[in-house]
Amino acid sequence: MAKPLGRVLALLEILQQGGWMTIPDLARRIGVDERTVRRYAAQLSDIGIPVESRRGRYGGYRLAPGYKLPPLMFTDDEAVAVVLGLAAGRRAGMAPADSTAVDSATAKLRRVLPAALARRTDALLATIDFTGPARRSAPPGTEVLLVLAEAARDRHPVRLSYTSWHGRASERDLDPYGLVFHAGRWYVTGRDHTSREVRTFRLDRIGTVCAAEGTFEVPAGFDPTGHVISGLASVPYAHDISVRLHVDLAEAQRRIPPAVATLTEVDDGVRLTTRAERLDGAAQMLAGLGWPFTIERPDELRNQVRLLAARLLTCVDTNDHPNADSPLPPSTASPTGTPWPRADEPTCC
Repeated sequence: MAKPLGRVLALLEILQQGGWMTIPDLARRIGVDERTVRRYAAQLSDIGIPVESRRGRYGGYRLAPGYKLPPLMFTDDEAVAVVLGLAAGRRAGMAPADSTAVDSATAKLRRVLPAALARRTDALLATIDFTGPARRSAPPGTEVLLVLAEAARDRHPVRLSYTSWHGRASERDLDPYGLVFHAGRWYVTGRDHTSREVRTFRLDRIGTVCAAEGTFEVPAGFDPTGHVISGLASVPYAHDISVRLHVDLAEAQRRIPPAVATLTEVDDGVRLTTRAERLDGAAQMLAGLGWPFTIERPDELRNQVRLLAARLLTCVDTNDHPNADSPLPPSTASPTGTPWPRADEPTCC
């Protein structure tokens, strides 16, 4: 591309960022003098792009508000970044409720790419693989996500309709402190006006949401992510578990996510407290960690550990028969390969 044309397009790209840009700043960013910036701005106006000018000491240029530009121009690096972002967002479960949005966005991007780059990005999407499993997502409505994001940023309350996990519908006034994406689900956490407590709500269970009157302040030091994760760890399940792990706290924290269990340092190691629907999965978790441990509760967990040990011994006795059926049931593995108890519901209303 000829240098003058490339610089005109560079000016257009800068102006696309919105707002007024001073002539000295534009000249510095493009690498030309101020007189050349004025000439480039005139060339953009000549081809129908509405470049507005302002005189004076702080004069400069901007694109007319509301003007919609032709398809964006990407460098190779930018195009690959967008393609990878779309692929990763789909796998993580971050896509909005319209499941076709990622496909249509990817298709639009591909149509405007040069043929050679389009072929290379096709090859990337066809051959890419991930070490972690795809998340089972619970996507929110796009409008719900955007309204809550704007309210959290601008610190104004919202009114929303919500359906709880057991099907009870309610209307809520909420001060949204922040949005959190965790394990394939979107959450909003903030002060619920009805209970006057900080609560967590799943976005896929919100029907409608709209801005309300007023403003609020987020408590100093409040951590939305920490609040959601601690809520997940305290969800009621069938079994309440307490185990002393004979290992130091730093090593335990490296292996065990905070959404799975609460870790507390004690005299002889670390106390792990968690909840689980099935004790056989908890037994497999403890065995997979590979550390000595002492079960404090429940007593039934000791029996499950004994049964697991017996099944493992059966594997050893039959290891000369590779076609033998495995005596171990399937389990859900954590990112470290250890089977975790299920933890997918926050403490919410």
